[in-house]
Amino acid sequence: MAMTRRELTQAIAERRPHLPRREVERAVNQVFRAMAEALRRGERIEIRGFGSFIVKRRNERAGLNPRTGAAVHVPAKRTPFFKAGKEIRERVEAGRVNPDNSTFAAPAGTAGFAPVKATARIRPVDTAQRGG
Repeated sequence: MAMTRRELTQAIAERRPHLPRREVERAVNQVFRAMAEALRRGERIEIRGFGSFIVKRRNERAGLNPRTGAAVHVPAKRTPFFKAGKEIRERVEAGRVNPDNSTFAAPAGTAGFAPVKATARIRPVDTAQRGG
């Protein structure tokens, strides 16, 4: 099951009852718009403790029509790509959520996690360096 934008907005509004739902919705939309715009410009988005988003360039290529087997030209395109950070991978692997404050619980045998810092650092991607 996937979490929708509406469910995300609702979850934030429930955790922050002092904020009007309309304001929470606007903030969520602004974050997504800013991220989409940064990716459109070819910039990398890095959210510490969560992961990073980059745009990969796919070269043009010859493909096959699966129905007919005929060769088709597939044009070059840019595709968004997400790579999960180490901390979120560990939390997902642990698979437990702390119901008291809706954060992930620490895996067995560990001291726990520091709170996730919700800051995003956006910087341009050097495509020559990335090979894309």
